[in-house]
Amino acid sequence: MSSFQIHIVEKCKQNDRQAQMQLYNQYCNGMLVVAFRFVKDTMEAEDIVQEAFIRAFSKLDQYEAQVSFGAWLKRIVVNRCIDVLKSKRKRLIELEEHHLSVIDTDYESDWTIDDGISIENVKQEIEQLPEKYRYVVMLYLIEGYDHKEISEILNISEVASRTQLSRGKQKLLNKLKLQKNGTRS
Repeated sequence: MSSFQIHIVEKCKQNDRQAQMQLYNQYCNGMLVVAFRFVKDTMEAEDIVQEAFIRAFSKLDQYEAQVSFGAWLKRIVVNRCIDVLKSKRKRLIELEEHHLSVIDTDYESDWTIDDGISIENVKQEIEQLPEKYRYVVMLYLIEGYDHKEISEILNISEVASRTQLSRGKQKLLNKLKLQKNGTRS
């Protein structure tokens, strides 16, 4: 993080409204994109981002410059999105650790899809995945979190994160194959 960025964050810690507006303007659009990928509703995404900034500014004393302010804020936005989505569900699906299978450790590296499948097709198919797989696939593939971070965000074990990613990836690749075979006989 640049010394300029650290200076702005320090000013925000002192409740400097101008510095807060500067950080807000710098990160608002990017955080809206992140929130929208999860909630698929512009108004709700805007609410989430506003709440995330309020939370971030009120908890700035907990921020340590080990990661960029943007990465720290993004985690707050993602957590808030997931909280909102969880609150909409009628029930949570919990996986028991003893039901989880052993995972092939190479599954994360191969995300190869057939030529002719666009990134938009991939994103649409991710949206169709069951919720428990969709969040892990989005956090891993699109947002770039690792399993330790995903486990903290979703409040699941790292083993569950790996399992759900593996199963979600398999479902996604199968859907994309069907889509391609269905449209390109």
